[in-house]
Amino acid sequence: MVEAFAVASGKGGVGKTTSTLALGMALSDRYDVTVVDADTGMANLLFHTGLDGVETTLHDVLGSDVPVSAAVYERFGMRVVPCGTSLSGFRRVDPDRLRGVVATLARDTDVMLLDSAPALGAKSAVLPVVLADRVVVVVQPTIPSLSDALKVQEYATAYGTSIAGVLFNRVQPTDPIERISDSASRYFDGPIIGRIPERPSPQAARRAGKPVLAHAPESTVAMAYREAAEQLEIRSGDGTKIADRFQSAVIPEQP
Repeated sequence: MVEAFAVASGKGGVGKTTSTLALGMALSDRYDVTVVDADTGMANLLFHTGLDGVETTLHDVLGSDVPVSAAVYERFGMRVVPCGTSLSGFRRVDPDRLRGVVATLARDTDVMLLDSAPALGAKSAVLPVVLADRVVVVVQPTIPSLSDALKVQEYATAYGTSIAGVLFNRVQPTDPIERISDSASRYFDGPIIGRIPERPSPQAARRAGKPVLAHAPESTVAMAYREAAEQLEIRSGDGTKIADRFQSAVIPEQP
């Protein structure tokens, strides 16, 4: 079985990478999980996983003939494919090659999480949304954040990708979460899968080079992410057939 999720937001700063890794670690208790940093322009997953010193990243795979297996690292109970941060590496990237990377990884995992770029202004940014089976939309509890995220849903549905759910992140006690949640329920196709409180633990985890579930496993944030992961019903699929679909996916020329 395999299902690929794009974790997307529509804007930066909402905690998308933190959420990708937290959901991945929570799901790894039950599934074989692979996490891919598909944000080739502003990658930072490697800093969250202590992989900032590795030699081979997704930049090398997408920019040359390096096999994806060389950029896969076992971390925190998951397979992690980090992306590089250099401008020269980004310039060498061929976004179309991401299809082959996803196809290869899909043959040997249960759940794949694609950490997506925060905006849809480039071909490389929309690829994870186009290639995924479903999208987890990460938002902050504000109307502007919801508005930006609705653009992700619009793009996803245009290419046949459904919404797995909406994840509210960095929720503060003073936020009008019930009113915002009602708006999300009206406008998004998927359910609200979780509300992650604003706490210091994610920032401390990043400084330690660990996902929050590894750094502070008993924190309220970690428990909230585990509850959110429970709301994701993983669908079974034939890995080979899904890999073939990824390989032959029609990639948009313009977002």
